[in-house]
Amino acid sequence: METMAATIERTTANTIAPSGETTRQKATRYVLAGIRIALGWTFLWAFLDKMFGLGHGTEAKNAWIDGGSPTKGFLAFGTAGPFKGFYTEIAGATWADWLFMAGLAAIGVALLLGIGMRIAAVAGGLLLVMMWTAVLPPESNPFMDDHLIYAAVLAVLALVGAGDTLGLGRAWKRLPIVQRFPWLI
Repeated sequence: METMAATIERTTANTIAPSGETTRQKATRYVLAGIRIALGWTFLWAFLDKMFGLGHGTEAKNAWIDGGSPTKGFLAFGTAGPFKGFYTEIAGATWADWLFMAGLAAIGVALLLGIGMRIAAVAGGLLLVMMWTAVLPPESNPFMDDHLIYAAVLAVLALVGAGDTLGLGRAWKRLPIVQRFPWLI
């Protein structure tokens, strides 16, 4: 019986219904694409809510577009653990706000479109690990929380080429600049 890793590897090697693709392999491709899109929406929604104060996590009066800071509230008052000092120092800094918002938007768009999966996985993983370090130890577990799990899932999505199914990954990979600099895949 084939292992799940082998199934994913064979499944993503050629994502256009390759001859001999099993129903299981096709289903795996689509499930991974769905996970990619869901994570992309998670990042993009965080950006949109903080940018416009849509009321889910950010009130309208605190919207970035209206002068609010997307990093100040949580980093100044919600951090705990060994990195608290670092995070409270950068809370509300203009450069931190811009990096955080650009990261959320770029990671979200890349995942939704299925392009730049390696960069999105590395940047998203770094952002998620930083979010994890902002509150240590996590509230419901000695060390593990959803941020670390999402970071691992991003790595899997990049490794298996999940942007090729229900995304623009194949077309992206054919661009001359991407072929010249494969790390852009």
